[in-house]
Amino acid sequence: MVSGFEGYKDLENGVSGLEHKQKLELGLSLILALVALDIDLVNFSILLCVIKWLLGKMVRSCWRPSAVDDGPRRGGEASGQVDGLLWYKDFGQHAWGKFSMAAVQANSVIEDQSQIESGPLCTTKSGLGTFVGVYDGHGGPEASRYVNENLFRNLKRIAAEHRCMSENVIKKAYLATEESFLSVVKKQWQSKPQIASAGTCCLVGIICNGLLYTANVGDSRVVLGKLERETKEVTAIQLSAEHNASIESVREELRSLHPHDSQIVVLRHQVWRVKGLIQVSRSIGDAYLKNAEFNREPLPLKYRLPDPFLKPILIPEPEVSVIKLRPEDQFLIFASDGLWEHLSNQDAVDIVNNYPRKGIARKLIEAALQAAAKKREVRYTDLRIIERGVRRHFHDDITVVVLFLNPSLLKTGSSPRKSQFSLKPSF
Repeated sequence: MVSGFEGYKDLENGVSGLEHKQKLELGLSLILALVALDIDLVNFSILLCVIKWLLGKMVRSCWRPSAVDDGPRRGGEASGQVDGLLWYKDFGQHAWGKFSMAAVQANSVIEDQSQIESGPLCTTKSGLGTFVGVYDGHGGPEASRYVNENLFRNLKRIAAEHRCMSENVIKKAYLATEESFLSVVKKQWQSKPQIASAGTCCLVGIICNGLLYTANVGDSRVVLGKLERETKEVTAIQLSAEHNASIESVREELRSLHPHDSQIVVLRHQVWRVKGLIQVSRSIGDAYLKNAEFNREPLPLKYRLPDPFLKPILIPEPEVSVIKLRPEDQFLIFASDGLWEHLSNQDAVDIVNNYPRKGIARKLIEAALQAAAKKREVRYTDLRIIERGVRRHFHDDITVVVLFLNPSLLKTGSSPRKSQFSLKPSF
């Protein structure tokens, strides 16, 4: 029989590699063995305490709460953790610096999807880079999930064909993803009509060859934190254009594209919506507003328009911008509109600039949730324990990716770090 505390630690270590069911069976066998042994009460009491301690360790490992998880075991940057409705990766290394990433669920099924990809983006020697995608879905998770699995793949394929990264390559990748998703909708919508109303905003950032490409459809946002040399302050610069009917220029664009439709934008309950249905004017998916063949049964009545339309109401083409990154460019904040609903650009930049880098994406989400709780006049601690689904009445799904930029790489034009990984939140 094993004797001494170290012996019991050895026993614990010995069972650590067993399957959960095997651990439980071993623990029960130990108790039955104790009952069968003819030993004095003192030794029995000691052994029983040790077995109780050991079983506790086993059971905790078998039924560890689903709120705590170490994420995918691929090592390095390609892993994350889950805490309740929050997924996070506090710190990692991408090709051009460090990063922090987090997402919190509010909907019954999370509609936000996101990814970071680091490594070769095209076939040229200088093609190492970093890709960030934030996909804020609506009408269901199908479109955002599809984009999360296919957009980057399409981008790499098209970049390889062109042997470079460019605005044109990015636009082609968006349109290829849109076309393939709409083909999925066409195949499935008779049996799954809801998929015709599923769409997603799509914000992408690509750092390659010292350039930052930003592409967007919808109302997610990327903000640059830039160091002002004279004042030594870090100012917020919004890099992405948003496509939300609450913006006057977006309403003007819609009216110019649909001059004969007096109802192209409608104000309902003090919110501007396209055709009275949706706030964004550009998206991937939303087949029911792009192809009239889906504007009929079996599409649910609440999505159907009373009059047929001859041209797509929403468009999938992204607005793309390109800037050369400089040493004073400190960091980039990519986030779905769930964050920007509660924090201004400068508020977010100040938080990133004034707090430790590790876990900063979580810190931004915490600040947004605290603001949401204050608006709803509830305590932040109470908000955190509200379940998914009900939580949507307090805030939206929120995704945040913070990319820190290595100033020495930007200053000298040195080659980026050969860091290759793929990271996607898993709830």
